Amino acid sequence: MALYRDQGIVLRTYKLGEADRIVSFVTERHGKVRAVAKGVRKTKSKFGARLEPMSHVALQLYEGRELDIVTQAESIDNFRTIREDLDRLTRAVTMLEAADQIALEREPNPDLYRMLLGALRSLDHRNAELVVAGFHWKLLSLEGFRPIVAHCALCQRDDDLVAFDPTEGGLLCTDHRRGTRISPEAVLLLQAILGGRLASALDEPASSATHEIDHLATRVMEHHLERRLRSVGLLE
Repeated sequence: MALYRDQGIVLRTYKLGEADRIVSFVTERHGKVRAVAKGVRKTKSKFGARLEPMSHVALQLYEGRELDIVTQAESIDNFRTIREDLDRLTRAVTMLEAADQIALEREPNPDLYRMLLGALRSLDHRNAELVVAGFHWKLLSLEGFRPIVAHCALCQRDDDLVAFDPTEGGLLCTDHRRGTRISPEAVLLLQAILGGRLASALDEPASSATHEIDHLATRVMEHHLERRLRSVGLLE
């Protein structure tokens, strides 16, 4: 078996036998990796606490045919501020779930890894209303579904944008409205997020527009995944 090192974020864990766990990571260089962490459920485990969901870790693993084996795990960041705040924690879990659904096993996706790490760091720094929404919209763009928000997705009209339809690929004007209604304030926020001004959008205080964008981002992500995000119920 080949030995390799990488950095990763723990997406989720599963019990295996009486003492082991299967841990799913999104890694910097190896894509999504599922690996067995032996003995981590024992009270004397050396690195059990380092392999909890959301932990950012430096890893050493043996490559297996189906499951790899974790031999070392050193903590880089456990995002303590997020863990101690239920609201931030539920937001983080939603991002982990979306990343888990998007990531492909053993398919390198460094942009996804960096995007998730950046979103967690941002959420750890401040509980901004649009962190999760910003992550979802950017993740959709990374997947090749970059919504058209500068003008109507059907006629190029750049004013009176009043609706969003994921089937049509973005915002729609009054002449082609269908899907979800969207306010002018929410249109501007969405254009900021997808126009390279996410940092300024994160400074926006909670409002009806930020709630709109947050809710819409989740629904469009679920449309793309063709499944409900289980963790969303914790936020609603």
